[in-house]
Amino acid sequence: MNQNFRWLVLTRFLFVLAVQIQAVLMGWQMYDLTHDPLQLGLIGLAEAVPALSLSLFAGLLVDRFNPFRFYQGMLLVSFFSMMISWRYHSAEALYLAAIITGIARSFTGPSMNSFIPKIVPREALTRTSAWTTTAFKSATVIGPGLAGVLLAVRGFDLPYIVAVASLVLGTFSLLMIRYEHVKVVVVKPLTGTTTVVDELMVGVKYVFAHPLLLSAMALDMFAVLFGGVTAILPVFAAEILKVGPQGLGWLRAAPAFGAIWMSIYLIKKPITRNAGRYLLLSVFGFGLCMLVFAISKDYHLSLFVLALSGALDSVSMVVRGSIVQLCSPNEMRGRIAAVNSIFIGSSNEIGAFESGVSAKLMGTIPSVIFGGCMTLITVGFVFWKAKKLKSLDLGNI
Repeated sequence: MNQNFRWLVLTRFLFVLAVQIQAVLMGWQMYDLTHDPLQLGLIGLAEAVPALSLSLFAGLLVDRFNPFRFYQGMLLVSFFSMMISWRYHSAEALYLAAIITGIARSFTGPSMNSFIPKIVPREALTRTSAWTTTAFKSATVIGPGLAGVLLAVRGFDLPYIVAVASLVLGTFSLLMIRYEHVKVVVVKPLTGTTTVVDELMVGVKYVFAHPLLLSAMALDMFAVLFGGVTAILPVFAAEILKVGPQGLGWLRAAPAFGAIWMSIYLIKKPITRNAGRYLLLSVFGFGLCMLVFAISKDYHLSLFVLALSGALDSVSMVVRGSIVQLCSPNEMRGRIAAVNSIFIGSSNEIGAFESGVSAKLMGTIPSVIFGGCMTLITVGFVFWKAKKLKSLDLGNI
């Protein structure tokens, strides 16, 4: 791992740490204000709408201009979101902060995925995916746990101070990276025309014409869309497991804790052979974990299955990230990463909304059981249809 990539990993960690602390605080603030699980889902929707609607524009801009500058700018936008959710304790302020975070996220994925291959060699991209996953998941372990502890001990101000400090340190870390932008000629649209709409759709058309990219992205999207429980964890913490804000922090952190250990293992033993099979098995196991979590009344068992789900999700993230990096032409990296961000955003933010709506209509526990079953059905469908994904070896891409 070269020096530039080390600084990027540190920046990634600090950035996600701040965002995770903010997410826990905003979830608890909203539930404290409304006591309505649907409102927790609506926060996810408020973040998803700008994140998804702006992603294709973000990808095009990243391909045309300097992706590193966009990544720097998104740290500043996240700081603005942080200050709003910290200083204004109202549902409207929380929705506004979520919208601003969504704007930042629309650029974060495409910009980072565009300049990583320019600071590391191609043969190291699989291990690079494991490193960035480790940084991401480490922050999602420490962030929620730290937020829960500080929230229980000192209220909202201290955890927000820590989150702001993390963003500031992340900005300084990013400035240490030595990156010289080399402009890449933008690929001509597949239709042969040169309109902006056609250029926006280049990445979409490429992904939908590529069986590996499409099947890997779709598998993750539908599995997490139905199977994710992050948005309604405040309900489990407050009403089912009865562990309060500190317990909520650890419930949020548990999946990332399992993911860290798996990511560290994958750094040492990267998956290349039978990567497609590992991907399908990991998502299937993720669905089973959600079913166990739904029926668990024991806090420690719930922590364990969430940690196991995180370990399995880490396998999925690393394999999918490697597929995206290895299958993306340089001139389209931003737009392909934007499409990937749309799939991820659909699974995370729209999934958060789906969790809130399902919990409202079905009840909290039945909604999680439904989601786990839908995840298993999704894996079965992809296993049946995506023959190239089943036989995928990353070394042969």
